[in-house]
Amino acid sequence: MSEPEAIPAATVIVMREVLGGPPELLMVERARAMKFAGGALVFPGGRIDPGDRALAALHPGDPDDIAARIAAVRETLEEAGVAVGLDVDGAAIPELKRRVYAGEPLGALIEEAGGALRLDALVPFARWLPHGMPHRLFDTRFYLARAPEGAAPMVDGNENVRVFWASARAVLDAADAGEATIIFPTRRNLERIALFGAFDEAVAHANAHPIRAVTPWIETRDGADHLCIPDDLGYPVTVERLDRTLRA
Repeated sequence: MSEPEAIPAATVIVMREVLGGPPELLMVERARAMKFAGGALVFPGGRIDPGDRALAALHPGDPDDIAARIAAVRETLEEAGVAVGLDVDGAAIPELKRRVYAGEPLGALIEEAGGALRLDALVPFARWLPHGMPHRLFDTRFYLARAPEGAAPMVDGNENVRVFWASARAVLDAADAGEATIIFPTRRNLERIALFGAFDEAVAHANAHPIRAVTPWIETRDGADHLCIPDDLGYPVTVERLDRTLRA
């Protein structure tokens, strides 16, 4: 029986500079009732919907990439109340978040608020297309974005139960201490982000490495199964024992 077709999705790693320390990332804790990655810490994101594609048709560029950027903007606003890739009055953000969450079209809301999309603020970072997952498959494009000045995340209380800022290393340490749950793709991307001391360093690294779909595979090494990813895409850790891996 063949696997179902992967669902196009997008996520964004929102980074804010911290004086005297590494950048902090916008993290979302998913509600435990969610079928995919329930209870896990993730970056904001979700599937690309028809409204994202309709809005993308109004913008030049690769339609799949543009739709993914728009989805990343919408999901970050909806899940966390943070406006990346969006030029809009900060006072309007809570109402925009509420109305986007209610399903109103993003394009119409931006126009009503006198704002504009700034999709070039999202920098392509990676693309993951896992196979053999226990739940639905997602073809996810990852982007980097600088946090807007003074961004104050707001939890949605439905799909997620907490939103917060933390360095990549702090999230990894919490997971290693058993205080947080992170799935395999999130861990690999956190390890990569932990290499950088500033947003611009992460952007330079992203621009220096090709973006190919990362499809992990299982390989037996030293008598144990390991989950592996390619070693030429900028990830410092490319192998993890399968019995220690959380995939969804």
